[in-house]
Amino acid sequence: MSKMVDSTIKMLTLVFFLVFVSQGYSKCSLSDLSIYQQPTGIQLKQFPEYRVDIINNCANCVQKNVKINCPNFETVEYVDPSIFNVLGNVCIVNGDKPIAKNVNVTFNYAWHNSFSLSPNSSEISC
Repeated sequence: MSKMVDSTIKMLTLVFFLVFVSQGYSKCSLSDLSIYQQPTGIQLKQFPEYRVDIINNCANCVQKNVKINCPNFETVEYVDPSIFNVLGNVCIVNGDKPIAKNVNVTFNYAWHNSFSLSPNSSEISC
């Protein structure tokens, strides 16, 4: 009887371990959002233009209601507010719609210099 209890405990331990590990691989976080900026080489109204790519690198989940820190953001170039909406020092990305795995949300802006943009918050949906 002791061998049966031992094997049952080992089996349950293995099952719990596999469940725990599999949940760890499917979880995503705000750090899975990457923001890349680079100059385009174009001048607009005598301001350098920058291209911004915001990418969800999470393997299994979408991120929605994505907000990024965008302190003092300004531009002389029109940016579609459904893509990047400035609300003070926080900006809403993609109109709060989900950003799937490896999808780029891209926009350009033109100003004296590039701005510091960093993830602020998002909702993970797996």
